[in-house]
Amino acid sequence: MLPVLLDLKFVKIYTFGVFLMLGFLWASFALWRNIRLTPHKEDEIFDGLFISLFGGLFFGRLVYVLLNFKDFGLSFIKFILINGYPGMSVYGAIFGALITLLIFFSIKKINFWETIDYFMTPFFIAAVFGKLGGFFSGSEVGTVTKFFLKTKYFGFDGFRHLTPFYEALFFIVAALLAHRILFEIRKEKYFRGFLFLISMWYFSLINILFDKIKVNPLYFLDYSFNKVVSTALLLTISTYFIYYFRVGILSFIKGYGQKIAKKIRFGAKRKIGEGKK
Repeated sequence: MLPVLLDLKFVKIYTFGVFLMLGFLWASFALWRNIRLTPHKEDEIFDGLFISLFGGLFFGRLVYVLLNFKDFGLSFIKFILINGYPGMSVYGAIFGALITLLIFFSIKKINFWETIDYFMTPFFIAAVFGKLGGFFSGSEVGTVTKFFLKTKYFGFDGFRHLTPFYEALFFIVAALLAHRILFEIRKEKYFRGFLFLISMWYFSLINILFDKIKVNPLYFLDYSFNKVVSTALLLTISTYFIYYFRVGILSFIKGYGQKIAKKIRFGAKRKIGEGKK
């Protein structure tokens, strides 16, 4: 792992920081391309993006500090010195950014649910670079394993899972799917906000699946904070989808049930006929 990509003596260029910058640039480009498909003003959308980033950073840091209050206390210096006292809550950053963006859009009279879908592909692109940065810098660490795909992390004993790298692969798939679903929404095959909800559902699922094989510094009442939030999101969104698509789901179950019943009746009649012979 390579925490420092380049040491120029007077300044250090951190690997994770480089990946974050690349992720931001590529995600911004993807957002620009998406917004060009809409009647919205590009400058207003990007103003919202930059403001939401500050909101995400603040709330992400705030949640992390609150969950590790014994280490930070009421020290404002520790709060702002992220390099000296690193740590950020992913969900704190996501919800902070969403709340900030919602407030900004409300002020600018921009419909949140009609616009948020265009942010999802850039979101997953940024997540890919974030996870790759965490992997190559060694800031995100997997648990000890004997699996043939493994690596060593500086400061940690034994071989460990490539957890952030696995997550990055799943987020690449998510970015590609999100791009396709966006155009399906534009064709009105799905409702506005569908991509946002399914993206949060998918993101939560990935967090739950990989939570057991990552070293997680954030705990809430002795439970993994990310897992608790992910489970709550997954159940809430799943319940909403079941309710929203209930007619289609019931129709599918009914149709499939009828096919099975016909096969059972046909098989029973065939056996009875063979028995009479």
